[in-house]
Amino acid sequence: METKAPIKLTHNMHLIDGFDLGFEGRTGTYVLQSEKLTLVETGPSPSVPRVLQGLKELSLRPEDVEYIILTHIHLDHAGGAGLLMKECPNAKVIVHEKGKRHLADPSRLIKGAKAVYGEKFNELFDPILPIPEENLIVKHEGDTLEIGSNRILTFYDTPGHAKHHLGIYDSFSNGIFTGDTAGIRYHQTENHQLTFYLPTTSPNQFDPDAMLQSIDRFRRLNPDRLYFGHFGESNQPKEAFDQVSLWIPVFVEEARQAVEQDEGLEGIEKRLYQKIRSYLKENNIPDDHPVYELLKLDIEVCAMGLADYLNKQ
Repeated sequence: METKAPIKLTHNMHLIDGFDLGFEGRTGTYVLQSEKLTLVETGPSPSVPRVLQGLKELSLRPEDVEYIILTHIHLDHAGGAGLLMKECPNAKVIVHEKGKRHLADPSRLIKGAKAVYGEKFNELFDPILPIPEENLIVKHEGDTLEIGSNRILTFYDTPGHAKHHLGIYDSFSNGIFTGDTAGIRYHQTENHQLTFYLPTTSPNQFDPDAMLQSIDRFRRLNPDRLYFGHFGESNQPKEAFDQVSLWIPVFVEEARQAVEQDEGLEGIEKRLYQKIRSYLKENNIPDDHPVYELLKLDIEVCAMGLADYLNKQ
């Protein structure tokens, strides 16, 4: 099992790399070392051993974890929650009201993921375990959670990527855990002096208008930093918000043209890939850069979500 030492962030926080899909720096679990030990995101079940190993390296005991917060219930963020709870018996899991029943009974989540990932499902996500209802806490718009004398988390209903999405404002760092609402942070190109951001439009609740509105809500909180589900901390919130907001209509328009030209799913993928590739070319990213392997996977899922969105219009 490939692991990496937890990444030290500011404000009593670490990030444990979950090596989602086998990629380093893809999906992680944030560890907030406040009076009430709190984790944000679990990753999928194959990441859970890495989360436990990371806690061990930080000299933290899983039984001391008090809260596990999920920005949303997509399996790459929350699929491992049931498995992790077996090791964190004193923890409560915090989730959006629209996600609660799917954590208590994950059968529909499993069915949906199998439809998208097919035979890869077991390798990527198995097992997905139910969480007893008494261990689930729902947070609504504006609800708060005090995890330390100087650290209050505030929860915001932030749809766009999913209807069951919470954005979480952290008073101590003046930062926001954005989940997937404000896109993906591609840090892999930093060796060429570029960090870039793209929306993630996976099926089946992508809504471009809601996503833009949620990003504007984040902006109005005036954060100093963002903590991305994929992946890591950015201290350039304006840059991140601007880039993702610019790309959302581009994604939708490229998909619309592909549909009108009867190019199917492959056409959407091809168009997105060409757009992103020419942007990266302009920024001196070589054609053989490893980031393209990740982009290919992400674009595949984004194309499905865009097709689904246009189909519903």
